[in-house]
Amino acid sequence: MKVRFGVGLGADTGPEALGGIVDELESAGVDSVWFSELVYTPAVDPFIGMAYALARTTRLKVGTSVAILPGRHPVLVAKQLASLAALAPKRVLPVFGLQSALTAERAVFAVPPGRRAAVFDESLQLLRAVLRQRDVSFEGEFFNVPAADVQPLPAHPLEIWLGGSAPSALTRIGRFGDGWLGSFLTPPEAAAARQRIERAAEAAGRAVEPDHYGISLAVADGRLPADTVAAVRRRRPDVDPAELIATDWPALHRQLDAYLAAGLTKFVIRAAGPTDRDAFLARFVEELLPRQN
Repeated sequence: MKVRFGVGLGADTGPEALGGIVDELESAGVDSVWFSELVYTPAVDPFIGMAYALARTTRLKVGTSVAILPGRHPVLVAKQLASLAALAPKRVLPVFGLQSALTAERAVFAVPPGRRAAVFDESLQLLRAVLRQRDVSFEGEFFNVPAADVQPLPAHPLEIWLGGSAPSALTRIGRFGDGWLGSFLTPPEAAAARQRIERAAEAAGRAVEPDHYGISLAVADGRLPADTVAAVRRRRPDVDPAELIATDWPALHRQLDAYLAAGLTKFVIRAAGPTDRDAFLARFVEELLPRQN
């Protein structure tokens, strides 16, 4: 199975820094760059960032980690993705999630109260349909589209990966997703999540490719920043933050070994807290590119 590493961009990566980062990743031969959905930060919007990065490069892949789908019309999202895929075939890696991890941003992606999961499921069905065929007629609880005709359809099937770790999210991935990008899970938890996805996919009469399981990880420069520790404890109060965030690069390698043993092969690596960006990218290339196969 192919082991790949991409760079995740955080909230502090604004427009002024993006061009230099993208150029450096392209010249170094890094596999991919990933844009987070962070509306109320300097971070570039994921779809704008992907388009910008693709326009500056010929090889670098781009992805979202993760973009929020409920609250967006799936036909318009399909048009954006189809356009990007036509401009840069095989280099667009969309990953979608249920809702923002930031409470303040959840109101931006409005859906009927108490119906977010149902909207997500229906959005995924419509999104997948219009990315694969012409003249789609769809009548659901939330979307009524008499003749969706997104053009040009991707020449190669565009894979839709999903995030999430709750049991319902993992079941959704098995039913609708082409891959999984997890976060804030220990290796044993990630292994159990993969097994649950596989069972859900089998129950739905489908399968997720064996090497389409990944996770987003962070690495610090020798100590865990206090604000990062606090954020992890809010998200996972039951787990030691050092189990989820690598203190340094040797610790990251040990984590990677454990996640590989758990069946994960795709990794989005970000800096844990403020850091010297050039030093981080250089270390990423030195440490992780030799681990790709």
